[in-house]
Amino acid sequence: MTVELISVGTEILLGNIVNTNAAYLAEQCAGLGLSCFYQTVVGDNEGRLAQTLQTALGRADIVILSGGLGPTQDDLTKETAAKVLGRELRMDAHSRERIQEFFNRRKMQPTDNNWKQAMVPEGAIVIDNDNGTAPGIIIEAADKRVILLPGPPGELIPMFETAIRPYLSEAEPGVIYSQTVKLCGIGESKAETIAADLIASQENPTIAPYAKTGEVHLRVTARASVEKEARKLVKPVVKELKNRFGMNVYTTDENVTLEQAVVDLLLANRLTVTTAESCTGGLLSARLTNVPGVSEVFKSGHVTYSNKAKHKLLGVKKPSLDKHGAVSESVAKEMAKGAAVSSKADVAVAVTGIAGPDGGSVVKPVGLVYIACSVRGKVKVKEYNFSGNRSRIRESSVTAALTLMRQCILEYYSEVTFR
Repeated sequence: MTVELISVGTEILLGNIVNTNAAYLAEQCAGLGLSCFYQTVVGDNEGRLAQTLQTALGRADIVILSGGLGPTQDDLTKETAAKVLGRELRMDAHSRERIQEFFNRRKMQPTDNNWKQAMVPEGAIVIDNDNGTAPGIIIEAADKRVILLPGPPGELIPMFETAIRPYLSEAEPGVIYSQTVKLCGIGESKAETIAADLIASQENPTIAPYAKTGEVHLRVTARASVEKEARKLVKPVVKELKNRFGMNVYTTDENVTLEQAVVDLLLANRLTVTTAESCTGGLLSARLTNVPGVSEVFKSGHVTYSNKAKHKLLGVKKPSLDKHGAVSESVAKEMAKGAAVSSKADVAVAVTGIAGPDGGSVVKPVGLVYIACSVRGKVKVKEYNFSGNRSRIRESSVTAALTLMRQCILEYYSEVTFR
């Protein structure tokens, strides 16, 4: 079956809020085996919303609309859907009672326009909202289903998980199972080339590549009547991808991040780690310390933004700073060595670069970054040239530092765990 998503709200069109609902709903529908070919954002305009809904009904079995169920005059989703489907609005006593209880619990009085939210298209299925006043609505018309959900994610997500997902599961027989092979240290184009024949011949399961900052994810998805059979279909494909990409695969667990994989590697080999950061200003340490249990391996983080700090705290030699500059291979190497010595850590990672937008030159342009990793005294330094704005360069630097740390550890230690 096919599903189409319509996000309603002028504030989305204007960029005042990020449309996280569409991303959530798309992922959930894909997991249910529903094919989504179109997503639309439309403002709070009855005419345009009606046209958008009519178009969606012409090409999808299920249409999910989010937003526009509030009490104000510009909340038109329910009213417009009712007109398009030829349904009259009727007061739903159950919804009215729940709205009254909602305000009673807060010792508040509802205003007249709040009762607008208790008006429901005749024949519709009403979904209780345990986190707000606007109920969800399911309208079944011939072979079509129209689902109306409140816009606030704190209301939409719980409602979808408790009521809409079970409803859609019954609508689409069978299950879809996915597993993601996560790669680091390899670019998207190269990764796709290595897996090109598998992607070209895919039917069931399918392979979909996704590019992340400094990572590539390959999602393997299979459809079957039961989950056990879908897992069987996915398993050999994941195995083949792991064989092809080798140590570039850092996990096949959807919930494991690159920093989690690095911390797991440190824990498995009983290694401690420290960081020395310049242009990333502590972002690398923050990524690592987001991981539960990292306190067993993380010793310290140094943010040495100035040359003086690099010299005083990490022991970087003044001649190296004067001759080569702070952004150089030699300084990155000395930063890593100095951090390891000062904290007595087994592993030290140093980052120094030009994040911009100023400070670059012909010789050392914005985006030039040197990253060094020391594993028990053995140091490896790599030069990177990242593109994008300041935030993107810093984010790319952190991911590259995690990748280099992982690679360096794997060169000297064999105990690798995949989660």
